[in-house]
This record gives sequence, structure tokens and C-alpha cells, in this order.
Amino acid sequence: MSRYSQLFKTAAKGEEREAQEPAAKSFGVLFVDDEAGVLSAMRRIFMEENYRLFTAASGAEALAVMEENEVQLIVSDHRMPGMTGAELLKTVKERWPQVIRIMLTGHADVNSVMGAVKDGAVYKFITKPWNDDDLRLTVSLALQQYVLMQENQNLKELTRSQQQRIKNYASLFDENRGMAGNILVKAGAATREDLVRAAMERAQGELIIDALVRLGVVTEGEVVKALQAALNIDYVDLASAEIMPQAVRFLPRDLCERNRMVPIRMTGRQLTVAMADPSDIYKVDNISMMTGLAVVPLIATGSEILALLERAWGEGPALEQATDLEPIDEIDIIIDDEESQVSVTELIGSSEVPPVIRIVNAVISEAIRYHASDIHIEGKTKYTLVRFRIDGLLHSKIKIPADLHPAIVSRVKILAKMDISERRKPQDGRITVKAGTRIVDMRVSSMPTLNGEKLVLRILDKSAAIKDLPDLGVLPDGLQKIRTLVKKPQGVIIATGPTGSGKTTMLYSILSTMLEGSRNFETIEEPVEYFVEEANQVAVREKIGLSFANVLRATLRQDPDVILVGEIRDAETADVAFKAALTGHMVLSTLHTNSAVGSITRLIDMGVKPYIIASALEGLFAQRLVRRVCSACSTEVAPDREIMELLRVPPGYLDGAVRRGKGCDQCNKTGYRGRTGVFELFTMNEDFRHFISTSYKETELFDMARAGGMRTLLEDGLEKVRLGLTTLEELLRVLGPQLLHQRRCDCCNRMVDAKYLFCPFCGTLRRNLCRDCKLPLEPEWLNCPHCGAARE
Repeated sequence: MSRYSQLFKTAAKGEEREAQEPAAKSFGVLFVDDEAGVLSAMRRIFMEENYRLFTAASGAEALAVMEENEVQLIVSDHRMPGMTGAELLKTVKERWPQVIRIMLTGHADVNSVMGAVKDGAVYKFITKPWNDDDLRLTVSLALQQYVLMQENQNLKELTRSQQQRIKNYASLFDENRGMAGNILVKAGAATREDLVRAAMERAQGELIIDALVRLGVVTEGEVVKALQAALNIDYVDLASAEIMPQAVRFLPRDLCERNRMVPIRMTGRQLTVAMADPSDIYKVDNISMMTGLAVVPLIATGSEILALLERAWGEGPALEQATDLEPIDEIDIIIDDEESQVSVTELIGSSEVPPVIRIVNAVISEAIRYHASDIHIEGKTKYTLVRFRIDGLLHSKIKIPADLHPAIVSRVKILAKMDISERRKPQDGRITVKAGTRIVDMRVSSMPTLNGEKLVLRILDKSAAIKDLPDLGVLPDGLQKIRTLVKKPQGVIIATGPTGSGKTTMLYSILSTMLEGSRNFETIEEPVEYFVEEANQVAVREKIGLSFANVLRATLRQDPDVILVGEIRDAETADVAFKAALTGHMVLSTLHTNSAVGSITRLIDMGVKPYIIASALEGLFAQRLVRRVCSACSTEVAPDREIMELLRVPPGYLDGAVRRGKGCDQCNKTGYRGRTGVFELFTMNEDFRHFISTSYKETELFDMARAGGMRTLLEDGLEKVRLGLTTLEELLRVLGPQLLHQRRCDCCNRMVDAKYLFCPFCGTLRRNLCRDCKLPLEPEWLNCPHCGAARE
């Protein structure tokens, strides 16, 4: 069971803390409901969490509990005798405004509940029945919000006291002891005469470098270049840098304007200050002495500093206003109305602050627990949406305030070793996570969008067990074909299909049937998706020149028997793979095509000679993944005629009923649990080899394979529908409508192939054909335009 409260304990050893902090107290959580069963369920759900749990059967009892105990979060039912949940939470807001308030109800008065939401008395509205895991995560994130608000209040008080303290010592900053003038002279950008002139003509309060720029002696760019070379201090572009608005206001405005400096970041006990003249070390020391913070100076131009100060102080409270989220039925975090003038980003400040670390860890751990294949982190106008792809479909799981989006993105990019300063271009990275005994590899992709960068994390569980072929959904006749293929000593076996269709899983299942101590197995992937002790596995790294083709060539010198190549991406890899098969090796690989026979066309387009394909290729597997009907709630229903028409399923093909899940707790009310595959297996024979090497045409080879017994993806899927493993709706979602060249028989009214002269169902000859040459005739024609015969 996930223990979400661990996310909000004090920072673990190893996090940077310069000041000793007292041990954190456990959170107090109060549940209020007039049903004893609900209160008992709440205690069971949160039994293993590190919370102090309190229960109350009425509003009056809840208020008494809160008077005697310290409570950070209250979860209340709405419909209770006496004081309703909405009235209770309004009272709690008035007396204990810092307490997080959640309403949990099954059949509430909607107007009353929404009135409480609009009044700010309710942060979250959750309906019964609830999902235990989602409820635990909701409470954990809400408590995290409590911590953020408390820390934010402390930060505001610190800012007020620091500003007053600095104003009392403002005289220490008035004297300018910078050496920028001498640095410019040594750099050859100005002369001594220029300095004397600038000193005589500069305005009151104007820095010497500003006077030199105004007089046209130097440019701001030349000043920055000279200071960088002399002081070895980094330059910051204030127009594009990530700025903390609360940090900008940390020092008084008039002090910053007079001294051409502005704080831009505050991380832990460190204050980053952009300065036009960082050579004035006395000014840096005075700031550190007055604030008690370590000061890190950066170089910025005076014009950019004044522009940032104008933006920060000129916009007033609007700059800091936070965005509220609307109450919904999904997990989210709401910011208190009374703290609406404070931005959460100002509080977080950096991706290295523990709250952001905890949120990112919570998202990753939840995705692993749900067995999600992908995590989508998307910036929206009012919030950041986190979605998990589970069983091939995306599910919205968490909503977080939009102010947290930049810090969350930065945290993930740091973990993936990506450039956090580059937000304009797509990037790729990788994270490896250990969750208990499981090692999970995540491929990270970033994409700039209008609402900030979008992140997608592809989850690959390296420690996942390799499945047996029957568990993948391969039918008995297909299993027999595969067992025949794997007994061959050499050749190429290719699995084809779109991304996420289970190709690599299929290849590893085939590889597992080949494993034996007398053979050498090598795998080449990007990244390695399954760990196999008996194989030598290599991860491709394109950045250092370790490509598929290069590793494959090197592998051929390692005396391999079986080689698994993650993907044939280019002509070079394809050429090496097929020549390896011709020299006595078994090669397993994947391609991205829509059908099994279409893979041959793709290989020819890549440049592989048809005679090489004919000689080396042994088998092709086209595959898709469909959701499996939940066995716990499966029930019989009549097949949907409209879907059968879209799939071009002949009437009577599915006699009787098919199975569909009603939805239960085990399948999360979806009617599906787990996935199975649908396959199109093409195996080579001598006739196919001759046809490919001499006069290959995809459509003709497909017809030959069908005549030889090859089952198409649709036919394999319909067989699984007949067996009750999946549904027609899933086949339509995955395979789409089947567009065939058909006509309707004039006699029996059934759809038949347009090429057929006779209807295969009733035997009737097409009526719009010439009786002599058998070519089609238009309805208004009286004679055949091809042979001249009169129409019957």
C-alpha cells in the first residue's frame, strides 16, 4: 500500500539544510460522518499513514474535537442530522481558517454544497463511492497545500522584517566602492580621461558605468564583457531568465534602483542578486550581513535591472495573484482564497525545494503503482494536468495549480539530465528509478507549448517478468507456427505494429523459448526494456556514435547465435541484419508498418534487395493490443449491429451473444482489466520466396497468404470476441472502420466483393454487366461500348 504521508515528512538526510529544524509533527486529520461504517472505513484506509486520526459523528462533536486537538485537515459528510457538512465547514473556516476543508458526500443538496464551495468553505468536493487510493492521494496533496501556505506565511513575515531592517541600514549602500571604471580601463574599453569626464558629468545617484554608457564611451555589452572577464561572474539575461516575483521584492525598491541591483532567486539560505556592478564587494557583504543570507552576485545590464524593477513593483498585487481551481471530481490542489495574493511559485522558488520533489515523486510512484505505460504532464490555463496511460487509454489523475508547473518541469528535467535553461526547443532525456525491488527506466520528452513545456515520460519496467506466448493472446494455431519458426537455426523474424503495440514484449517471449546454455544470445536496444540474465544486453547511445548498425556489426564478431535488434530504423541496420541472417544467425527485430505483408514493401523501400528478403526472412507478426473484458463483471450482450457494419463483419458471423464488462471495483468501473494481443502471422514458404524474388506485388502476396490460411488482424480479433476475451468496441477503437471495395447484391441484398461476378451467398450474376465481355455497364446504356453487344 502506498504511504502518501511519507511525502510530507521532514526532508530526508542528504537534502541541503543549513539551519537545524525541529522534528515534524504528524498531521491531524478529522473525519465527520453520521454513519459509523464510513468512519470505520476511513480509519481502515488511513491506518498505515502517519496521521493522527480523529472521528466525529456530528458537527457539534467535530467542533469539540477541534477545540481540544490540533487538526490540519477535516473531511466531512454533507447530509447529517443537525448541522450539515456545509454549515460545519463554514464554521471551521471562520474559527480555524488555516485548516484544509474537504466535503465527502453521496447524495448532497447540490445548491447547498456549491454554495459552500463558492464561499471558500470547501477546497474539494468528493462523491461516494470513492476510490481508496485516490482518496489517500487527495488527502496527501491537500496536506501538502497546508504546508505550503504555512511556509508562505513565514516567508511573507521574513520579507517584511528584512525590508525594515535593510531600510534602517540603507546608508551602508549609498557609498559606491566599485572598481568597474578601472576594469574598463584595463580592458581598453575606456581611458582615464573618459573616467574623469564621466565622474564630472554624471547625474546624482548615477553609477560611473551608466554615465559612460550615456556619454557613448562604451556600450552595455562591452561593460558586461569586461566585467565577466575580470571577475569571472556569470551574466544573466533578465528578459528571459526564470525570476521569482517574491524575491524581486525582497529588497526595497528605492535601494535597488539607486544601486542598480535586483534579487532574482531565493533558494534555501542563498540569495541570487543581479548587479550592474558586482565588483563592489562591500555592497555584496552588506546585503549578506543585513539579510543573513549567502549572496551570489550575477552580472546584468542597468537597463534590464530597471525594467525588471518597474515590472515587479509597477504591477502591484496583480503580479502575485494565484489562480484558483474549480472544484471537480478529480484529485486537485486548491489555494485558499485568503492567500490569493501569493503565488505558489514564489514559495517553491526552485525545483530543489522538497515540496516539488515530493509531488514529482508522488506522480511517478502513482504511475508505477497503476502500471501506467506513460505519464503526461501538461500545462493548462488554470492548472497543470497529470494523465496516465493505462491499458492504452489516457486517464486524468491529478490537477495541480499552474504556478507549480515550471518548478515541476525543472525537477523532471534535472532528473533526466536535460538542459533546464532551454525551454524553446524539444529535448529528450532518461531517468532510472528504483521502486522497492523494481527498476523502472523512463524516457522523458519535452515539448514547448503555449502554456509551458509539456512532458511525456515513457515507463519501461526492466524487472517485469517476460510473458509466455499463450499469455500474450496467441491462439493455438498461431502458437504452433511460432514454435516451428523458433526451431530454425537462422533467418529474420520481425514483429510489426505502431508504438505501444507490444512488439518488444512479443520478441522477448520468443527469445525466452529459445534460451539454452549452449547458445549465445545478444540484444541491442534503446533502451533495454527487459532484463535477461542469459543474454548479453547492449543499450544503444546515438550521441557517442553507438548506433544500432555499429553495435550490430560489433556483435557479429562476438560469435552470436541469436541477436535481438530493438528496431530496424534505417537502410544500414536493415542491410546488416539481413546479411547476418544469411551468414547463419537468427535475428529478431521490429518495424513500424500496418500489416505483416506491408513490412516486405517497407524493407524494399529501405533498399534491401528482394532476393535477400526472400532468402533470409522467416516470419512476420503484425499485432495490436486490445483491452481484455473484466472476468469479474463479464456479462452476455447482443452484438452491436452498427459496429459490425463498420467492421464489415458478415451477418451471422457472431451467432448469439458476445461478452462485455458491466464495470466493477476490480476494473475501476471500466469493464476492462488488462490487455491481450490480436495478431496477423505470416510465415514464409518456397512459393512465397519465389514470388518475392521475382515479381513481388503486395496485394497478390497478401491474397496468396490468405489462401494459405493466414488470419488477418480483424479475423483474429473477431475470434477473441467470439471467445469473450474482448469486445467489438475495442476492435473498432484499435483497428478502425474497415474500408473495402464492395457492392450490394441485387438479389439477396448482402455486401460482396466488387470483383466478384457472382454473389457467393445466392449465386446471382451481376446485372450491370455485358453478357459477352463481362465489363460493367451504366444503367442508362443500351449497348456495350466495349464489344457493341445489345443490353439484355
